[in-house]
Order: sequence, then structure tokens, then C-alpha cells
Amino acid sequence: MSSAAASTDATPIATALPEGRDAKAFHRLVFVIIAVLLAVLPFILYPVFLMKVLCFALFALAFNLLLGYGGLLSFGHAAYFGMASYVTAYTAKVWGLTPELAILGGTLMAALLGLVFGALAIRRQGIYFSMITLALAQMVFFFSLQAKFTGGEDGIQAVPRGHLFGIISLADDRVLYALVAVIFFLGLLLIYRIIHSPFGQVLKAIRDNEPRAISLGYRANQYKLAVFVLSTTLAGLAGSTKAIVFQLASLTDVHWSMSGEVVLMTLVGGMGTVFGPILGSFVIIAMENYLAQFGAWVTIIQGFVFVICVLVFREGILGLVARTLKRPL
Repeated sequence: MSSAAASTDATPIATALPEGRDAKAFHRLVFVIIAVLLAVLPFILYPVFLMKVLCFALFALAFNLLLGYGGLLSFGHAAYFGMASYVTAYTAKVWGLTPELAILGGTLMAALLGLVFGALAIRRQGIYFSMITLALAQMVFFFSLQAKFTGGEDGIQAVPRGHLFGIISLADDRVLYALVAVIFFLGLLLIYRIIHSPFGQVLKAIRDNEPRAISLGYRANQYKLAVFVLSTTLAGLAGSTKAIVFQLASLTDVHWSMSGEVVLMTLVGGMGTVFGPILGSFVIIAMENYLAQFGAWVTIIQGFVFVICVLVFREGILGLVARTLKRPL
């Protein structure tokens, strides 16, 4: 295989396909389709299932921003997802904050944690960066296990959904779904804007050839830290929303397996694609829900699906579709 072919094969689908006016118009159409689906699906599928998919889709989108566009593989994203969940649950239940303030508090906690951990981890590259993020996430897990405010192995249960802005009751699943859908869609729009901004273009340059980007005068570490904090903040937003939806924050949210699950969602959907993680999240969550009767075998089935994706279409489901349509997704 020639070096040019190898380079093309290793390039994420998002950069392998050119983007122009036609691509932007196509993306606008995709956003319209997503908005229509968000409005229609709660009348077809169970709203709580959809809210779980949307929370994890936002989580996967945040992770994909770091991995697919920043080129940084984190094995510890559960730390930000879970800690934000704990903070949101605690402030809503104990302090009595309204849902929007509790979610904001959890998101800010994830941003602060990401800033501190990112400043430590960003000093290393490759597998060393990944191992540092995993080690830091394990510290968060054991802290969550021992700290009193987290409830230990019991977690924080019976978290009140409360009233949005002190007015709108979120007790009804459909009302809460509307809030979750708006948060997800705004998060998706923000990520799309980041990717297609000058900042996003520099990120892609650093990902593809960091020494060349540095030679052009870009401070690579500052850009990588910025995208790391953005990713952890959005992951925290997903975790905070999940705590309100399920009225629970538990050790599962900060466990290393949660970090592995978001990697799986991203790769199955399509790393480096804008919309791939959404599809990947739907596939994985649907498997967990509809194959629950198989018990522990669900994990084996997920592993089998992952192996098939890696062997048959390494670009992920949506990456393969984008390659077929010759349009960036």
C-alpha cells in the first residue's frame, strides 16, 4: 500500500470528503430531519427510552468532538459525565435548586474538572494521554465511592424533577422530553458550529499533522486543552440531564465501563462524522433495552457488533453511508 493510500485510509470520513455549499445545504436538510424526528418519535416510542438515547447521544457527540476532531483518545470521560450527574442530583435534592440551575451546576463542575484534568493530561500524547485520563477517572470513581454526599454504593436516589424556571412541572415524561430534546438539539448545533469554525479547522490541522501546525505558529497544547474542556463540559451537560431524567446518580455513571461505552457508541456510529455518534448511541441503547432478556449476554452481543464494525466498516455505520453517498455526514 502506498503512503498516499495509507494516509487516506487513516483519515476520518469527515475530512476525506470535501465540504462546500452543497454539503452545507445537505447538512441543513439533515438538521431539519432530526428536528422532525425529535417532534414525532415520542408519539411512537417510549419517551423515557428516547430521553436516554438523547442523553447518551449528546455524551457521544461530546466525546467525538475530542476524538474525531481533536485526535485525543480519552479513556476517562465517565468522570465528567458522572460527576456532573452527582452534582446535579445533590443540588436538586438537597439544596432544592430548580432543574435548570441544577443542570447548570453539574455542567460547570464538569467544565472545571475538565480544565484541571486536561491541564495535567495534555502534557502527554498518544497512549500516555489515554492512560492518564483513565487514571484520573478512576480517582473520581473512588472519590465517589467514599464521599458522603454521593451516597456511596446507593448513589443519590429520588431526585426531584422539579419545576423548570419554577413554573413548568417536569413530572410529565412528555414535558421533560421536550426539555431534553431542546438541550440535545442545541448541543448538536453548538458542536456543529465548533467543528466548522476556524477553531475547528485548526483542530483538524493539529490532529492530522501537529508538527506542521506548530510550525505555522499555532499553539497546539492550548487548542487541545480548549477542545478537551469543551468536550468535558458537553459530557457534563449530558450527565446532568440524565440525572434529572432518571432521578438518580450512581456509581455506574463514573465507572470505567461508561467510558468504554461512549467509545463504542462513537466508533459504531462513525468517528469523525458529525451525526454518527447519534446513530451509534441509538443502536447501543436499543440493544441494551430490547435485548435485556439475555442478561449478561448483551455485553457479548455488543462486543460482537463492535468487532463486526471494526472488521467490515471501520468508518462506522454513518461513515460508510457518507462514503457511499459521497457526502460528509
